[in-house]
Amino acid sequence: MKILAVATPGAGHVYPMMPLVEALLAQGDEVTVAAGEDPGGAVARAKAVFRRAGRGEMDWFADLGARVLHGLPGDGIAPERINHYFVPRLFAEVAAPDMIDEVIAIGKELRPDLVLFETYALAGPLAADVLGVPGVHHLISPMLPHEVTVLADDAVAPIWRSFGSSTPGHAGLYRDITIEITPPSLEGQTNPGSETLAMRPTPVPANGSTLSTPPCVYLTLGTLLGNVEVFRTAIAGLGSEDVEVVVTVGAEIDPEALGPLPANTRVARFIPQAELLPRCSAIVHHGGAGTMYGSLAHGVPQVVLPQGADNFINGWLLARCGAGLTIGPEDVTAESVREAVRLVLEEPSYRHTGQRLATELAGLPEPAEVASVLRNRVGGR
Repeated sequence: MKILAVATPGAGHVYPMMPLVEALLAQGDEVTVAAGEDPGGAVARAKAVFRRAGRGEMDWFADLGARVLHGLPGDGIAPERINHYFVPRLFAEVAAPDMIDEVIAIGKELRPDLVLFETYALAGPLAADVLGVPGVHHLISPMLPHEVTVLADDAVAPIWRSFGSSTPGHAGLYRDITIEITPPSLEGQTNPGSETLAMRPTPVPANGSTLSTPPCVYLTLGTLLGNVEVFRTAIAGLGSEDVEVVVTVGAEIDPEALGPLPANTRVARFIPQAELLPRCSAIVHHGGAGTMYGSLAHGVPQVVLPQGADNFINGWLLARCGAGLTIGPEDVTAESVREAVRLVLEEPSYRHTGQRLATELAGLPEPAEVASVLRNRVGGR
């Protein structure tokens, strides 16, 4: 089976697709990934073929900024409305038309059996329609609110019409098959289209938890949205607590920029989460999907300090189901972080809910099973 995978550039968009891409490759399928770039060489490491499609996010943001005559794109928008603004304007009106011609050209050359695409790669469903093959929507986080994809549908309608087609609703995301990676108890939406295949987004931990004494609290803001002031504030809140604080700042921030550290705190650029999470009693993070799912797999209570993108949705879902707490940007202080961490450490319900979600996550089908289903469903057509 030949698969054309379409993604917008960036680790948070490409990496979540790689477990399924690797499973397809392991079962003998051919996978070509079309994106603006191969972040960290992830596609090459998996032995898939990378093809460039689209100029990339920096150019897209520049195009969007050129439309805004006063101020900056997104300034002044309430956090819960960020996706309502950026998904239709950036990913639908700017990114999709920038990518679509190259994606279709690659598709006509490859003649794939299906087009696999992530939520924000809105050229993907249109390419599947033009090529006359099934489209498989790979969620990379919990579903966006349906009103967001309705707005995106309006924004991509002219592009679909230019190819002689009409959108089937929700920008074509839910036309055929959707791969859902969120445990049902956490997911806040239902599929508005056709078929759903569940898939586990992260491996089951090889070993059980070995919680540290004193409790280990992990602080990270991911690889993209690191904010020195937020790091300093959270560290100040936890510095006097009887906990071990482990901070990772990513490649773009110098650990020295955080200044003098409390005795209970150590900072590194990167530590593999699989090594650290088994001994963590809590995690404070930005709400990125990868960090959220990794923490869920280990049943770790979470305190979310949303920074952008889907962070606000993820934080709200975790708080709603009792797996953690979320603190909005305007409420982040040393005191609020300290109190939130104390609460998730002292109230057993947060770890109990986390462990229940870990069990639910572990029970989802692994990528190899989903790859087999797709082959049986599509490969013989």
